[in-house]
Amino acid sequence: MFILKRLLLLIVIIFIAYGSKPVWEERVHATGLESMLSKIEEMKNSPKVQDAFEQFYNDVNLLLIKFDESFRDLEDNAKNNTQGKDIDKPSLSAPDSQVFSIHNIELGDSRTEVEKELGKPQRNTLNEYGVSWHTYHENFQNFLMVSYDTEQKVNGLYTNQDILTSSAGIKMDSPKKAVHSQLGDPLDKIRKGLTVYQLQNNGEHDVFQVDGSYVTVFYDKHEKDSVTAVQIIDENLEQNKQGFYTEPSPELKEGFELQLFDLTNAARVNHGLHPLTWNDQVRETARKHSLDMADHNYFSHTNREGASPFERMEADQVAFRTAGENLAYGQMSSIFAHEGLMNSKGHRENILQTHYEYLGIGVAFNGDSQPYFTENFFSR
Repeated sequence: MFILKRLLLLIVIIFIAYGSKPVWEERVHATGLESMLSKIEEMKNSPKVQDAFEQFYNDVNLLLIKFDESFRDLEDNAKNNTQGKDIDKPSLSAPDSQVFSIHNIELGDSRTEVEKELGKPQRNTLNEYGVSWHTYHENFQNFLMVSYDTEQKVNGLYTNQDILTSSAGIKMDSPKKAVHSQLGDPLDKIRKGLTVYQLQNNGEHDVFQVDGSYVTVFYDKHEKDSVTAVQIIDENLEQNKQGFYTEPSPELKEGFELQLFDLTNAARVNHGLHPLTWNDQVRETARKHSLDMADHNYFSHTNREGASPFERMEADQVAFRTAGENLAYGQMSSIFAHEGLMNSKGHRENILQTHYEYLGIGVAFNGDSQPYFTENFFSR
């Protein structure tokens, strides 16, 4: 592919060479060629030829740009086709005692059993329940997150990949109607002591009470409302969570940032794209914008000084060829923020943009503990 690209560029350069007087022309002494070159020189001085050449030169420039974009796409596709070739989907079995299992893991399984099967996690980060998500994946394939209670028993699970099994026959890509048919009507509220929490119902997810747990099923509006992710939270863990939002801390801020990064890459791999590389420099740009929005109660890609995302990145000396930004606000976790972004066309396009190479994410909380998420994507 690289050789073909160079060959095409060489052909274009040869065409350009005939529109100007190259150095080698002075070294040609054959009589026939001298006559031909003389005629070419006369034609070159014609205004019509010069106009035509200028148009030709502009067309060549556009052609080169299109060639460059096309070859980038081909190179990305080749890279994607080789990624994960040797990574197999695990052998999955039906749940032993519950409706759902993820990677053959169910609520109540011991941490020892999980780590015997999966090894050590790639990352541990604090989540909104005050416990850690232990994140497992193989270059973002077979992606799942697991949490444990004080007795080191599984009390939380999440995946957005095809490692879900269910005794009810629900799987990734199942239609919403099939989920309702098997699990009944979703909850519209959760009671915690004397407080009743009204659940948001925007059609993008449903919450069900199953096997002493709260199961949130997320749907992809761009794929005919099919199942795209599942979160399973033990009832005791949910009941112990006070309030809709969690008291902010530096650990929770970083947890939300890294969880959203991992979720983004798992989604990209689902769609045949390469994972993005974390970038600390642009994370600072994202953090500053999230903090500015949280502190001054606004929500916009343009900050209070009128600077766009690109101007903010340039001010922080982030060198980029292409760039984009996603914003989210008010979701109670990185999972809900990510699933919401994937259901928004423009945000989804940024997440699944082929050319992006780097991502930095910044989170900040306002006085009501509501998180603001800023994702900055770019390529060099």
